[in-house]
Amino acid sequence: MPHFTSPLLRNIISRNPFDSIRRKQCLQYLKSLRSLQYDGFKTIYFGETDIAESLLTGEEDLSDGYFMHAPTWCIVHASSSQGWVPWKYRMFLRDELCIKREESLFFEFCDVVKKAYGKCAIVVKERRQQDKMKPKEDTELEAQVRVPSVISLMSIVCCPEVAKSCGHELLSLPSPYNYLNPLDSAWSSLKWFIINNRKEFCLQYIDNVYSYQYILLSDLISKGIGRINSSKWKILTNKVRRWENYYLGKFS
Repeated sequence: MPHFTSPLLRNIISRNPFDSIRRKQCLQYLKSLRSLQYDGFKTIYFGETDIAESLLTGEEDLSDGYFMHAPTWCIVHASSSQGWVPWKYRMFLRDELCIKREESLFFEFCDVVKKAYGKCAIVVKERRQQDKMKPKEDTELEAQVRVPSVISLMSIVCCPEVAKSCGHELLSLPSPYNYLNPLDSAWSSLKWFIINNRKEFCLQYIDNVYSYQYILLSDLISKGIGRINSSKWKILTNKVRRWENYYLGKFS
């Protein structure tokens, strides 16, 4: 007889290593976030996702270690509980990011959300690689969330001082609790839209020798992002809010 667990218990069992250090980090993050919210800060979730060429074309990626890997695009955007922020998302080719990571884009973003919302608590996911770089003894002694001097995403650099210059606060979400950022669910929805609708944004051209396929990439991404409307965002953020309330009660 199959055994089913509730969605709540499944997340507790499989997603969260309830070690004391991570519990303290999560609790400190939530307390900081709530404190800023009570002070009138608008919560903004800022992040990125990868879109592989195989996802766009529907063709299997056959590249391996002996050949150049297929192109991958990185999309950067942000949201609030009411929906996407009034800021044009950015899309980068991953190969170009290996040469130069965007450093001025975060200031542009902070300036835009300041004009749109006033002071904001900007939440960025902590990269797991940062934990691997820490000495073991430092990790064991760490008892609270400490926002690094620079948070480097794959595509851009987020600096707490840049956020403060615009009146915002930058918060780092501990990596074991990444699902407390509703952007993860939004990115999943976008990728499912691409899978289900990519043929509608594909043009075929055949000449005497070759067959060509053109993908209207910008139109496809824009349409997929637009499908995640304000009502869907409220559902996603309300789900995150329930998890936050649960952890505040569980960890306190």
